[in-house]
Amino acid sequence: MPDSSSLSAFSRDVVVIGGGGHVGLPLAIALAARGSTTHVYDVSADAVAAIADARLPFDEPGALPVLKQVVTEGRLTASTDPASVGDAEHVIVVIGTPVDEHLNPDQTAIPRALETCAPFLRDGQILILRSTVYPGVTELVERMIARLGVDVDVAFCPERIAEGKAMTELFELPQIVSGRTERSQDRAARLFGTLTEKIVPLSPEEAELAKLFTNTWRYIKFAAVNQFYMMANDRGLDFERIRQGLSQDYPRAADMPGAGFAAGPCLFKDAMQLAAFHNNNFTLGYAAMTTNEGLPLYVVDRLDSQYDLKNMTVGILGMAFKGGSDDTRSSLSYKLKRILKFKAGQVLCTDPLVTADASLVSLEETLEKSDLLIIGAPHAEYRELKAEVPVADIWNILGNGVRI
Repeated sequence: MPDSSSLSAFSRDVVVIGGGGHVGLPLAIALAARGSTTHVYDVSADAVAAIADARLPFDEPGALPVLKQVVTEGRLTASTDPASVGDAEHVIVVIGTPVDEHLNPDQTAIPRALETCAPFLRDGQILILRSTVYPGVTELVERMIARLGVDVDVAFCPERIAEGKAMTELFELPQIVSGRTERSQDRAARLFGTLTEKIVPLSPEEAELAKLFTNTWRYIKFAAVNQFYMMANDRGLDFERIRQGLSQDYPRAADMPGAGFAAGPCLFKDAMQLAAFHNNNFTLGYAAMTTNEGLPLYVVDRLDSQYDLKNMTVGILGMAFKGGSDDTRSSLSYKLKRILKFKAGQVLCTDPLVTADASLVSLEETLEKSDLLIIGAPHAEYRELKAEVPVADIWNILGNGVRI
């Protein structure tokens, strides 16, 4: 928590820039729950209105009751006013950093986004980058702050949560904290020490790579099992049966995940950021991208070889990027939909959690009209599914194996 001199200089402890999204809002709620007076600055008026009304703009288990409490008690507020950035000692930046259509990262995305807030930064603040960044962006922001002529510390403390687990992982996972100076490192550690006792100090460059390495490692692991799945499936064998057999009471294979669409707003993007950082010399990363992005094509090709797709209605069950989520960002179910619209007679899509896509139909309609079903996202709601038509289930959510 801030010391008394900081409290006299600032009316709030924390402001979260871009704090209305899947990463920023759980963090803001958690900090407020641990006693920090916290404000969310976001350009989305809808997200700000939802926070002010103590409504979650998206699904995050366990967050809603805490949100209601901290809003009611006045510890969490929100606005679209960039001037609010000047009111808090700790300024946390949570802004998306996607790659472009050519798979190139935009290294200036965060500095450019900060330009709106820069006039309101004040002496004595600490600017904490929370977004996943291209290596070197922390230093770029440090130079930007130096040009402004304000005495503001800079730190990089990457988020590490998984969607759907934020309200436990924010308090349980070790927090990586990096700063160029001992003062910035200590200040960031004190703030995140209100959430967890486990602080991992790194240099900014080490922390930037640690975040990218983590996501890319997961992406490569998913690609490996997806390739294994295709190998087994092409020989008429059930990969899931093989996986369960090889991992049974065998610790060296216990972490092998099942097959499935590896997507979402982080994994693919961060693998491509890492490739760009290493001068596009990242064979494993590109191979992982080819395999994971190619899985929807593989699934449709297998089905097209067995069924008369052009005269069939195909239903996709689950449009979120992963099971148990309402987030459709970078979901491969939508790539699957595009491929099927070219191959199949008609495509119907449904999802019990997604509310942002007006084209979705009910599960009942999908089941009634479809000649073939594909599990796009392994939502728990599908575990007891009873279908009278074939179901392609690479996730094994139904427990009948993964052969197509």
